[in-house]
Amino acid sequence: MVDEHAIDPGPEWRSFADDETNPERTGAPLTRSRHDRGLSTEIGRSTRLKGRKRRQMARLRRQHKRTQIASKAERNRVYAFTEIEHVVNALDLPESIQEQACVLFESAQDEGLLQGRSIEGFAAAAVYATSRTASVSRTVEEVVDAARAERNELDVAYDAMNRELGLPTGPIDPSEYLARFASQLDLPTAIEQDARRLAKRAREEGIDNGRNPGGVAAACLYTAATRADHDLTQEEAAGVADVTPVTLRATYYDLSAE
Repeated sequence: MVDEHAIDPGPEWRSFADDETNPERTGAPLTRSRHDRGLSTEIGRSTRLKGRKRRQMARLRRQHKRTQIASKAERNRVYAFTEIEHVVNALDLPESIQEQACVLFESAQDEGLLQGRSIEGFAAAAVYATSRTASVSRTVEEVVDAARAERNELDVAYDAMNRELGLPTGPIDPSEYLARFASQLDLPTAIEQDARRLAKRAREEGIDNGRNPGGVAAACLYTAATRADHDLTQEEAAGVADVTPVTLRATYYDLSAE
């Protein structure tokens, strides 16, 4: 007897009418954080396979991965995207930063900026530059600590991308760091608000010119805490910005002057 449901009555393989509202069977979304945009297939893993069958599938999986990377440039991109993901996760940054950083790295690679330079440096610089353009405050020191690149490698890569690609990154506003630093120091809201007024004044009067923006933010918080008689040491304030107390004091003296 012929099965009365020989034709599958389920949804079509592709719905052109309502792709966005009904994504059934349309596959995973494309992503710029993978070298192939996520179009390639993957051979999954199974705990049910044993012995020779399991070893055979492991060999097939390795061969399959090799066929996905056709050139040295593509292999470098895979490595860089993995490094970008590592840095983004370590810094607890949003997924959108990872996507944009991968796009920026790919642009740098297409322009030939990587030749003779560190891949890790460009990966770290891409994360730092993308964070700056998205106004997500992360200091250079934080990025370097999370990355496998040295500070000089990040600086060289960032300068190359800024020069050749024209990154839309202006001077960093110290106020971008205030909320995070205040949270780490467990400061009251009133002190953070006063620090914001000090940061605005520092920008208007040019006090922050040529200074580490994280250090300026820390100095604003320390100054505000001192005004409110809140127990906060210079070492604690400087520590969250990864600057020395000497750096913090220079800005503190300028902010305290009437």
